[in-house]
Amino acid sequence: MSITIHPAINVPEGDGVSVKRLMPVHGLRNYDPFVLWDHFDISGGGFPDHPHRGFEAITYLFDGGMHHTDNLGNKGVVHAGGAQRFTAGRGMVHSEFPDGRAHGIQLWINLPKRLKSIEPAYQQSQADMISEVDHDGVTIRTIVGKNGAISLHTEVEYLDVQMQQGSSLERQIAVGARGLIYVVDGSVEINGLTLESGQAACVDDIAITNILSAHASRLMWCFGSPHNEPIYQHGPFVD
Repeated sequence: MSITIHPAINVPEGDGVSVKRLMPVHGLRNYDPFVLWDHFDISGGGFPDHPHRGFEAITYLFDGGMHHTDNLGNKGVVHAGGAQRFTAGRGMVHSEFPDGRAHGIQLWINLPKRLKSIEPAYQQSQADMISEVDHDGVTIRTIVGKNGAISLHTEVEYLDVQMQQGSSLERQIAVGARGLIYVVDGSVEINGLTLESGQAACVDDIAITNILSAHASRLMWCFGSPHNEPIYQHGPFVD
């Protein structure tokens, strides 16, 4: 049983963009089944046409909007509170540019080896399609999971959690799942460990987490079933 704390690191990306990258970086290359985690807040530049292969990606927006275009003929913009997912599969080319401003998270989820060559696909869900529950000062939006808006080929629970000052959350982790809790804003205590904005707790083989919020905070809850297969990442390709 373990909880380890990792910071997101500022790195240049795309066309004149800087992101806070949790993984892949030195010390945290991946966290099966998760391959990349970027926290971005951009109002210029973007991500011109580039290829991908072998994984699925979710872009979730806290504020602003993000335009998406790909070689499958998909075009659109997802706005604050919404999400878009592409399945790269055997290969696709896409671009993303902010609609004025774009603040959110991009997450890559590995595909199991048997699905690496599936047809690429795209899905978009605006804010009103994502379910939201409020209870005792805690608001939970389900991006992926039970009643989630976005579908994946990997069993994942991906939540946007907003906590009022002094609120608490006890949540069970599915048997066999592992994942991370990333603090977007504020400060929280997870099973006795303090996390600040831009830090993540990687959680493995723990059944229940207890989260206390000393301040008004926002965090992302991201847990999934590992594929237990080697992850070979070469930039935009995950083989």
